[in-house]
Amino acid sequence: MINHKLVLPEHLNHYGYLFGGYLLHWVDEYAYITANLDFRGHRFVTIGLENVVFRQSIKLGSVLKFDINRIKQGRTSVSYNVKVYSDSIELGTEELVFDTNITFVNIDEQGTKCAIEASVAKSE
Repeated sequence: MINHKLVLPEHLNHYGYLFGGYLLHWVDEYAYITANLDFRGHRFVTIGLENVVFRQSIKLGSVLKFDINRIKQGRTSVSYNVKVYSDSIELGTEELVFDTNITFVNIDEQGTKCAIEASVAKSE
């Protein structure tokens, strides 16, 4: 799944670059949406992100592209790879600025992990 986000002034840190917390928030949110579209009717919570390393500074006005792909499904969990690119509208180029793997676990109403029902999984 592909999503986009425009970096606005309210997303900047005191040095004038994107505050990393916003990027992590968007990664979690967009991957969560993808998981819920792939497995409708499930209750996912984030259990981990791997290798949180910011590769490049991100400036005001950047258009970020989030490319999210399922990489693993277990009995109760599902993992996605998220690649974030900064698109230059003026130059027509994009640069990888962040990537990670994020894992969600399916839970029941009591918060106990439970199986992902394969019958409702959206095909890739």
